[in-house]
Amino acid sequence: MRTGSAPNFCPPVEEGMVLTFEDEQGEHVDLEFLGLILHGEARYGFFFPVTEDDPALSSGEVVMLEVTELDEDGQPAAFELVEDEAFAEEIYEEFKAATKDLYDFE
Repeated sequence: MRTGSAPNFCPPVEEGMVLTFEDEQGEHVDLEFLGLILHGEARYGFFFPVTEDDPALSSGEVVMLEVTELDEDGQPAAFELVEDEAFAEEIYEEFKAATKDLYDFE
């Protein structure tokens, strides 16, 4: 099990955890959860798109989603794509710094 390497990073509870999301067109997308970054009052989830060619625990492009709703236990319940590319890059840099000992970045 991976552990957080920074106080603003929340790792997944289990490696290879895949969540299914529905996109704006109603298509289902499987994403491996890589962890959350806490930034001020907001939370941002980082995910890896999972396909037959790119299964969980492999590598590739990372998707960042903002947590927009929490459930009764305080766990993320809804997400939205971050539209501001400059802000997304800033948060991605925080993710890379927090997970440098967990993941390899090119």
